[in-house]
Amino acid sequence: MGIGDGSSNGNQQSANKEIRDETTPLLPVKVEDDDGFHEFNGASFSGAVFNLSTTIVGAGIMALPASIKMLGIIPGILMIIIVALLTEASIDMLVRCSHQGKITSYGWLMGEVFGQWGRIALQASVIINNVGVLIVYMIIIGTQHCDVLSGTTSAGVHHRGILEGWFGAHLWNSRPIVLLATALLVFAPLVSFKHLDSLRYTSALSVALAVVFVVITAGIAIIKLFNGTVAMPKLFPELDGLNSIWNLFTAVPVLVTAYICHYNVHSIDNELEDRTQIKPIVRTSLVLCSSVYIATSFFAYLLFGEGTLDDVLANFDANLGIPFSSVFDDIVRVSYTAHVMLVFPIVFFALRLNLDGLLFPTSRHISHDNKRFAIITISLLTVIYLAAILIPSIWDAFQFTGATAAVLIGFIFPAMVILRDSYGIATKRDKILAVTMIVLAVLSNSVALYSDTMNIFRKKEVA
Repeated sequence: MGIGDGSSNGNQQSANKEIRDETTPLLPVKVEDDDGFHEFNGASFSGAVFNLSTTIVGAGIMALPASIKMLGIIPGILMIIIVALLTEASIDMLVRCSHQGKITSYGWLMGEVFGQWGRIALQASVIINNVGVLIVYMIIIGTQHCDVLSGTTSAGVHHRGILEGWFGAHLWNSRPIVLLATALLVFAPLVSFKHLDSLRYTSALSVALAVVFVVITAGIAIIKLFNGTVAMPKLFPELDGLNSIWNLFTAVPVLVTAYICHYNVHSIDNELEDRTQIKPIVRTSLVLCSSVYIATSFFAYLLFGEGTLDDVLANFDANLGIPFSSVFDDIVRVSYTAHVMLVFPIVFFALRLNLDGLLFPTSRHISHDNKRFAIITISLLTVIYLAAILIPSIWDAFQFTGATAAVLIGFIFPAMVILRDSYGIATKRDKILAVTMIVLAVLSNSVALYSDTMNIFRKKEVA
């Protein structure tokens, strides 16, 4: 059955056998094929929480301290909480509609509500967003290890990478070689799993590594605070005219895109033994991730103050003003690089299924076609690797995809589903929230695109 051509009441038996979509689990709960009977007993609550949390906490965590610096502590933390609440509301809308219509994927839901073009729009958005995100991850890994490019080129400062700092600059630790080794030795094995739940242990480790970053940053900031060597951060933004007010809005897209995880919610939901657990799983993940975001933003801004860079990880290559500073610098960068490596397969999972669903909407499920599975996986890894080599910085890769496709996936599409209300379950509160999400998404999207475009023109004028 195609993604968008089933009825809402549908033939549930047919839906359980094989649903072609980007967010359907690669293997159903129970499958009988030519090789015999295979059984998957369902994902655990903790495994689902870690997988969803890993989907959320990625590279965006490093841009949050700069957003807090711009907004001030109190408005910044409030924005993190508000966006988390809106994210919970948008996911709840998707889950309720999907359960009501016995639909097992985001794309199938869009196809049921808006037809074939709705499904295609969702799949294309996930592909654009996830390709951009994975290129960013590759660039971060290459930059932190070998630092072919400066982490803060606008300041004209060269930030050495880990391998360059330890061994000096050599061919073997150049960016292309480091990324190639990472793709072959780390990514290739992890993206070969056909169940999202198979990544639960690496996801748990990924979340733990993010917590390591928070703990180290908090510890250093508190020590320096007691020593009186850090300035008290500003609680509210400094406003000195219309331009400064306008600049505040450029922080909104970072906060909005920090919680985008909707493309994996259905995959996690489908693999649960008890699908009623999905709502507490989402809440638990959002509470966990919000706590990490708030702690990271607060303590990193407290530690570096107005010197906080757009990518706060670049701040961790200098003397932190404590004993063994260089050791802590390396621990932070190594742990975060490892975190990004473990986030990669989670995001790649949805990318592969979206691309397969877009290219082969009527073919049998990719889990039953090893040749197609291998070709798509290898092709995507190759494209992402080459793009990470050719694209000069993470912001060039991220600034437009994050400001467009991400808000469509996380806010505009869920709001449109609830406003269309094909299943008659939307309340007045749901529709108010839906309108609010659309307004926020369009506003942040417009400001981000305008800001990024103007910055490009300014760079050309300077050059």
